[in-house]
Amino acid sequence: MNKFAFMILPLLLLGCKAEDISPPPLAGARLGGSFSLINQDGQKATEQDFAGRYRIVYTGYTNCPDICPTDALVIGQALQRFEAIDKARAARVIPIFMSADPERDTPARLKAFLANFHPRYVGLTGPVKDVDQVLGKYGSYGLRDKKTGIVDHGRTVVLYAPDGKPITPLPVTETLTKFVEQLDYWVR
Repeated sequence: MNKFAFMILPLLLLGCKAEDISPPPLAGARLGGSFSLINQDGQKATEQDFAGRYRIVYTGYTNCPDICPTDALVIGQALQRFEAIDKARAARVIPIFMSADPERDTPARLKAFLANFHPRYVGLTGPVKDVDQVLGKYGSYGLRDKKTGIVDHGRTVVLYAPDGKPITPLPVTETLTKFVEQLDYWVR
């Protein structure tokens, strides 16, 4: 038997798959961290409110004419499909919509917007300074054009682990099937 077989055999005996030992794509990335914002119910929300749960974090704004609603829909549909595959694991996932337009995205506006996509969606907003700081920690930004009302912002969707560490970007612009496959692969 070669050296490789001796390394793999214990994993097989424990019921592990070889792919389970590979690190996540975003392992070691400096994304995420502490925050204190306001949720869609007008209550203070911190990263500790999501401890122990996987988080799908997306940045957008409710006045977006096309992309943000589409992405929010894809995230909601992917989570619904994942619930059909494994309800228990899917229950550990919370979709989070971080507003890039906190001056217009009030808690009530976020609540009405997100109700269209998934019942567990959490919307986060707050003072512009606080939101901008949090968006930076999470690898995003929000550049607001007061004249047009358009908000240029990051479009990444990232899956975070229950300990708050980033796991992988999620393919919101690819097929719904690929998005669900990623959830199925990474969520334990």
